[in-house]
Parts: sequence; C-alpha cells; structure tokens
Amino acid sequence: PYIEAHFADGTEDKVWCTFSEDQIDLDVSSPKVLAFIDRTLDDMADHSASVIRLDAFAYAVKKPGGSCFFEAPEIWQLLDRIESRMQARGVEILPEIHEHYTIPLSLADRGYWIYDFALPVLTLHALYTGDGQHLARWLKMCPKHQYTTLDTHDGLGVVDVRDLLPQEETDRVLDLLYEKGANLNRKYSSEEYGNLDIYQVNTTYYSALGNDDARYLMARAIQFFAPGIPQVYYVGLLAGENDLELLERTRNGRDINRHGYTLEEIEENQKRSVVQDLRWLMELRNSHPAFDLEGELDVTADDGHLCMLRRSGDEALELDCDLVSGRFTIEDRKRGNRLWPYR
Repeated sequence: PYIEAHFADGTEDKVWCTFSEDQIDLDVSSPKVLAFIDRTLDDMADHSASVIRLDAFAYAVKKPGGSCFFEAPEIWQLLDRIESRMQARGVEILPEIHEHYTIPLSLADRGYWIYDFALPVLTLHALYTGDGQHLARWLKMCPKHQYTTLDTHDGLGVVDVRDLLPQEETDRVLDLLYEKGANLNRKYSSEEYGNLDIYQVNTTYYSALGNDDARYLMARAIQFFAPGIPQVYYVGLLAGENDLELLERTRNGRDINRHGYTLEEIEENQKRSVVQDLRWLMELRNSHPAFDLEGELDVTADDGHLCMLRRSGDEALELDCDLVSGRFTIEDRKRGNRLWPYR
C-alpha cells in the first residue's frame, strides 16, 4: 500500500498508494492538500460541472490503528466540507463507494446522492434464476436520489449485495455467470490479470447475459424503472461484448469491458436492433412523466414474474417481466395502450 518516494531534496519517505504506484494518496489532514482540493473543485465548477464524482471516496481518510476505509468522524467531516463548498456553487457531489449496502444508505440518509451498485448483481440473479424476490426487496428500500448502474468502467460489484442476497445465492450467481456468460473465465478477475479488487467480476453486462438481446433489454428496462437516474456506460450503450483481444494485450482484467470503439464501429453498432431498441427505451425513460424523480414505485415478484409500476400524479407506466422466458411488456396505464414491444 505504499512506495519509497524520492524527493527533490534527496530525502526518501514512505508514501501511501492504495491502488497503484501511479495513484499517490493525498493527505487530507494537510492544509495544503485541502487548498488543492478546493482549487480543483472550484476549477471543475468554473467549467460548468453539474455533478462531481468523488472516486473511491471511502479511502480518502486514513489514520493509524484504523481500517483505512470510511473512518468516522473524519470521513463525514471531509464530505460535509466538500458538499458545503459545492452546494454554494450549485453543484451536486456523488461519492463513489463499493461496500456493504448500509454504507451508501447511510450517505443517502444524510441527503447525499449515491450509486446503486447492488442493482447489477441482483438483476443478474433474477434473470438467471427466475426469482425476483431479492431484487424486488431492494427496489422497495433503495433511495430515490441515486444513480443506477448495470455496468461501469470497473467490474460488477459482489460486495455490494452482501446480505441483500444470501451467501449461497451470491455463490450461485457467480457460478451461473461463468456458465451462462459469453467468453467468461474466472481467471479474468484474478491476480493473473492484474485484478485489484477481489470483490468485482470483470465482464461486460451484455456478455454476462450470454449476448442475449432480449434479456439484455429486459435488464435495462428494469434499471430504467428503478428509482433514481439511470447511468448507461458507453460499452453498454452499444451492447458491447467482452474484448478478449484487448484483455490479452494489456493483461488488465478490467480492460475486458473497455473496448475502444472506432467511429466506423460506432456507426455499425448503431444499426443493430438491440442498440436501436435500447435507444427507444432510453428515450421513453427521458420523456415520460411517470418517471418523475420524486414519483412512486410499486414492485411485486412471484411465479417467475417481476412487475414494476412507476407513478407520478395520474401518470402510470407498468413493466411486466417474465423472468423465465426473457420477454417483457410496458403498458401506459393512464392511456390504456401497450408501448413495448413497440415494433
């Protein structure tokens, strides 16, 4: 977790580097570092940033004898300090934390936006097993002010579903992930491929679902009906498959989900029906009044079905998922017409 740093005056000292040697940790107890953080945040606000992500924020505060992760009260003091400065600039802050779901919920309880990193694995579990009970339980308890994800530049978080899924069900998801996923191998998330996070599995979400268009679109529909603001990673936007060539070239497990698209590849992928269908779902999510952020969600799960009803005033949209067959429908309850399948 540290390197021997050589300074310009000829001295040496140990310097923390939690993630890698090219990512030196900042001492947030130092007035000079706090001034640097302030300048950085102000510069981002000056360049019209509306939301600022605080990457790996739980590691920001370290102290001797502690766990080096989410140390209270120092972590709250730093977060409140940053939030107060940015609130005056009209900028939201978004702490990024992978851990037991109770930690992000504690942030939400204090009025902070959070990431929903539990949704990806819970959705996989529902689609793999046909059992939507655990997913439905989470959808009923998660906050409204969150950014939902299925995929990011990193892997799928496993630690995030601890106690939301029984351990045997988590193990079952991982076994099914390698059984049903396309071009997946356990070694891609191992030390052999430079994996830094034992709590993440490296794959694209599309390949995790076996490159199955119908199930992939169902997963996105579930994400879009969930509380919060959906975030769609660029590889996911193009329904990208695992990039084994890049992975083998860099030997970095995360690169399996970091394909660099050429302009020609982007143009070709947008012709695929799965990408066009995903775009239709995104346009529905961004335009229909039932998806008001402060609206309500009713969720039921039984007999291989998951039903999600989004309501805002007299507007209501219902998503009905057959988790076994992989087919789903979307109904506009106010107008009495079916919107999906739209073709």
